[in-house]
Amino acid sequence: MSSLRSNPVRAAGPARIIHGKRLALSPGTRLGPYEILSASGAGGRGEVYKARDTRLDRTVAIKILPEAVAADPDRRARFEREARAIAALSHPHICTIHDVGRHEEIDYLVMEYLDGETLADRLTHAKGALPLEQVLKIGIDIADALDKAHHAGIVHRDLKPANIFLVRRGGSAPFEAKLLDFGLAKLRGPAAPITMSGMEGMTIATPATVEGTILGTIHYMSPEQVEGRDADTRSDIWALGAVLYEMATGRRPFDGGSAASVIGAILKDTPPAIFTRQPLAPPVLDHVVAQCLAKDADERWQDAGDVKRELAWITDRETAVVPVGWRAHAQPLA
Repeated sequence: MSSLRSNPVRAAGPARIIHGKRLALSPGTRLGPYEILSASGAGGRGEVYKARDTRLDRTVAIKILPEAVAADPDRRARFEREARAIAALSHPHICTIHDVGRHEEIDYLVMEYLDGETLADRLTHAKGALPLEQVLKIGIDIADALDKAHHAGIVHRDLKPANIFLVRRGGSAPFEAKLLDFGLAKLRGPAAPITMSGMEGMTIATPATVEGTILGTIHYMSPEQVEGRDADTRSDIWALGAVLYEMATGRRPFDGGSAASVIGAILKDTPPAIFTRQPLAPPVLDHVVAQCLAKDADERWQDAGDVKRELAWITDRETAVVPVGWRAHAQPLA
């Protein structure tokens, strides 16, 4: 990818501005070479649309930078750094970035279009634990993605079920997991941090990364993050452990009725062992997850690749003899 910015192309049906507020893009609107087909969703870090690349005749997803961020040159620059960071991570379990562009004061990110559902949706539909083979498959895929990002000097910092997408494939491998939204990613080394402001669920975020700032989604944040200290790759490993725990038990490891109570649990509490909430879980899985969730970062797994290898080992030894009961009360992926 020699350049991530689209060549200027006149748009048909530009976005309408009424009383200073941009309306949602309607089908047929053009953003450079991209034709909007339909809305796909919206969140604190931008609207998402299904679109067609008219040059290559392929379906893509377009994320629109929120207006408040687009109006700030520094935040727009961070948006482009986010695009460059993700585009450099060519990996089967990381959502591919095709392009980044700006048209009539609208900044946008062009991504591969994914068919399926988020892990958050899957957990909501399951209303409990996922089948062991799915827990392990998703865990291996995401650990592999984190390993790639970490070795490229990138920390995600907002790993959660809503940022994991289960892409339908069919055949012997009915789905694969992809890591989404590096909007809070941090580039380690000389490059400036990448952050984007947003409030989604129980998310605390700010426009810039500074010492003492809390960034991320509370239920999956590490102790160092909730204390406003710097996050490194081991914070992502903590979040992966929280996601594995939730998939295996159907419950978050740290919960509460308020942000303060969740933070208190993260800092002080040890979640119940997985087998106490899911008796059919193999004990070795509890060991892997517990080490991900060590309060002291030095006591966690130090490399996402190690987590991947442990989960692969469990897959080789356990899935052939997983108790039928776990399969019976957990829904298969549609």
